[in-house]
Amino acid sequence: MTLRLEPAPRPGERLGPRPLALHVLQAQLAWARQRPDLLAFLQGVQAYRAHGYRRPPPAAAVVWQAGSTRLWDYGPADGWPILAVPSMINRGYVLDLTPETSLLRPLTALGLRPLLLDWGEARPEERRWPLARYIVARIEAALGWLGQTSGRRPILLGYCMGGLLAAAAAVRQPDQVAGLALLATPWDFHAGQWPPALLASAAQALEQVAGGLGGLPVDLLQSWFASLEPLQVPRKFARFAQLDPAGPAATAFVALEDWLNDGVPLGAGVASSCLRDWYAENRPARGCWEVDGVPIRPAGLTMPCLVAIPTEDRIVPPESALALARQLPAPQLVEPMGGHLGMIVGQRASRTLQTALHGWLRQIAALQR
Repeated sequence: MTLRLEPAPRPGERLGPRPLALHVLQAQLAWARQRPDLLAFLQGVQAYRAHGYRRPPPAAAVVWQAGSTRLWDYGPADGWPILAVPSMINRGYVLDLTPETSLLRPLTALGLRPLLLDWGEARPEERRWPLARYIVARIEAALGWLGQTSGRRPILLGYCMGGLLAAAAAVRQPDQVAGLALLATPWDFHAGQWPPALLASAAQALEQVAGGLGGLPVDLLQSWFASLEPLQVPRKFARFAQLDPAGPAATAFVALEDWLNDGVPLGAGVASSCLRDWYAENRPARGCWEVDGVPIRPAGLTMPCLVAIPTEDRIVPPESALALARQLPAPQLVEPMGGHLGMIVGQRASRTLQTALHGWLRQIAALQR
């Protein structure tokens, strides 16, 4: 059996069998050290690569663009605008992964207008941009354009790293934001299982790599996340091998795995800002994180806020996200029983999140009318 490492294709594009990301190959080696029988894992990998799923075109239209960043509009045009800000590490369409698991599409049935900020892959001139420039020139610019063209103050919704960026924009532009929803958003980067000294050392090493390469490659980022639970990758492929390839569970697995393997490099400027300010120096939790000279202190926000913290999150430890919830004056707290991704695309956890989110959004839209 031959396993090939190839560049990840773009959404909807398949040139031959699916490639294997580096972290999958690393997981194979880890699994081999733990168990002599690799058959189920390898069968799962091959079944994944041969699966017929293709991501359909987005159910949205691009209505605004600046550089590599685009704004996808799900409509309706007269709905209250919700600006969804995803992480810059993985592509934002995880918030609209499939029609069955989409976080954004059901909002249109409520008369709301979700718009997804798609970072895209940084252009050469953007790769050295610091994180602050993306917040000001992309999030705040999109926020201003949306408010001006719709005549309404948008609701900001941020997921993971995107939650931190959305929170910063809300602190800097509170008069332009009707509400703030933060999903699995880290704040205290020294909370959790990693000792601060180890985090600082790893952050410094990765910052040097990013500076030398002009960014952090996708495979390096994937390997970092996979290292949080090294045997998860072989186990999930072994389980996938037992699924009916034509069934909905197999399709959902392939859709999510395609997204995981469809990342983009993190630009050197953004990587340096995140690694130094967040992981090494923990500036958000210490109250000394600044964006373009403005201290980002959520305690001063007066807008309605919702904070969703999945109880089994390994990417953003719950105690890290709870530190942000404690900074906000009176947030609505939701704690779905699931993980970082399960809260968005899982069955039980996503239903819990959507029920709370929909009710909260309806209340805000009603208050603003």
